[in-house]
Formats: sequence, C-alpha cells, structure tokens
Amino acid sequence: MLPMISLGLWHNFGHDDSFSNARMLLRTAFDHGITHFDLANNYGPPYGAAEENFGRIFQKDFRSYRDELIISSKAGWDMWPGPYGNLGSRKYLIASLDQSLQRMGLDYVDVFYSHRRDPDTPLEETIGTLHDIVRQGKALYVGISQYSAEDTARAGDILHGLGTKLFIHQPRYSMFDRWVEDGLMDELEEQGVGAIAFSPLEQGVLTGKYLQGFPKDSRAVKDGRYLKTDQITGDVIEKVRKLNAMAQDRGQTMAQMAIAWLLKDERITSVLVGVSRTQQLLDNVKALDNVEFSDDERREIETILKTEATS
Repeated sequence: MLPMISLGLWHNFGHDDSFSNARMLLRTAFDHGITHFDLANNYGPPYGAAEENFGRIFQKDFRSYRDELIISSKAGWDMWPGPYGNLGSRKYLIASLDQSLQRMGLDYVDVFYSHRRDPDTPLEETIGTLHDIVRQGKALYVGISQYSAEDTARAGDILHGLGTKLFIHQPRYSMFDRWVEDGLMDELEEQGVGAIAFSPLEQGVLTGKYLQGFPKDSRAVKDGRYLKTDQITGDVIEKVRKLNAMAQDRGQTMAQMAIAWLLKDERITSVLVGVSRTQQLLDNVKALDNVEFSDDERREIETILKTEATS
C-alpha cells in the first residue's frame, strides 16, 4: 500500500471566520489526493463546530464525491454536561454519533472511533456498541484511539467474537513520543489492524518553528492546553536543530522528514496532519516524495533522539 496523508479537521475548523479558509484547505487536500478527512464530536470551539463547518463545505463541494471520501469521527472526550456526555458508555457513543451525522449531513461515517479508553465502563460495553453501530449502518468500520496494547488486544478479541473487524487504531506518535513502540505496533501487526498516527509534528515542535524562540502566533504561546513553553527545553531545541540539519541534507524540511520517518514503517497506514494554511498542507504532502531512510540515517536519528543534555 502506498503511504498516505490524512487531514485532521481539528480546532482551526470551528470558527465561522475561518470557514473560507477551511473550504480552501479541503479543496486543496482533495486536489492533491487526500481523501481522508478526520473529525471528532467536540472539535471546535464550540464543541461540534468543526463538524458543522465540514458539513456545510461537504454539501457545497463534495457531495458528488462521497464515494471517494473516507470521513471519520470520534467520541470519548467531554461533549455535554452530565455522566453521559463523556467517555465510552453505550448511551454516549450512540447519541454522539447521531448528533455528528446530523451536523455533517451524512447518512454514515466511514470510520467511527472510541476516542479514548473509558476506565469506568466495561470494555465489552464500549466495544459492543461499536459493533452495533456497524450493524445499524451508521459506520462502515470502527476504530479506537490511544488504547494500550493490552486493551487493543481485548478490543480486537471482543469485536472478532461479535463478527466485526477492528479496523484501525489512531495513536499519538512522533519522533518525540514513541510509546506505541512498546508493544502496541506489534499488537496491531498481529491483528492486521491499521494505524494512523496523529500529532506527528509534536504540536509544531518538529517543524523547527521554535529554533529561534517562541513566535507570538505559535501554539505554545497562544494555547497551553496542548503544548506549554516549558516543555520546549534546551535539550529539545538541540535535538530539533540536529534533526533539522539532517532534513536539509535529505532535501526536506524538518516537518517533511518527521512525517516521512513515521511512514517508513509499513505498519503505519497514514499520518494525520492538522494545518491552518494551504501552504503548510502542500509542504506536508511533499514528505511523500522521500520516505526512504538509509541505515546510517536511521542510526543517526536514533542517536540524536536518545542523547541527553549534559550540564
């Protein structure tokens, strides 16, 4: 299978004043072979706004291309107050998907995910609900996100027993966040389950944008929920500087090399990128031009990533 890039329609798709930009991003993505658009119930702000904007764009530009698109949504994080507006109960998952379909104007999504493991709901209930959603025709396939290797194995077994295949896992994965290598990727390979990596650029750290300090419009400055300035230490910057030099030697940007580094693993089905400008998207797509790494390059990257700062 050829390596793929998918477009995440995250928090930058929620504002009304970004509608025209969002429309341009979707058109550009489609024109460059990106046909997987990834959403979730609470992407905004406010919650649901990204799906509403996508639905408006879909009706205007993409309805005739529905059978060429892979549209996914998720439920598992906070959506509305009360015990049934979060996590993984049957009531929440079904209600959430019904509302997502209504916001987007769709009869079904191609993939519906349990967005995170619910520690309070039996896994049999959460995963059994995914199976029922497929039987109801509201989703063609089901997936999970950020589940441990152990819970992924259990989820796969539950679905297999019900007659539904676990289709895909969406883990956070980047050069700086490699938890999936501790058993999860092996489990997915054993089950024949796809993997689509999100946050491949570590919230912008692996673009090199912080090499000269903190830009005023950067996520670390504007929105500390996902990346805080104190996480970007001197050790991190030094590693990015060395990786950036490697990328230049490969004829790539830092971001392109970070995406390519994930796609070198054939178990990675796709890499999910979130962008705010069309040029960023076009730059990311160019990562597909070179996803091969020599043995020397792989060893050098591992050396850089494992190097600890010295005092």
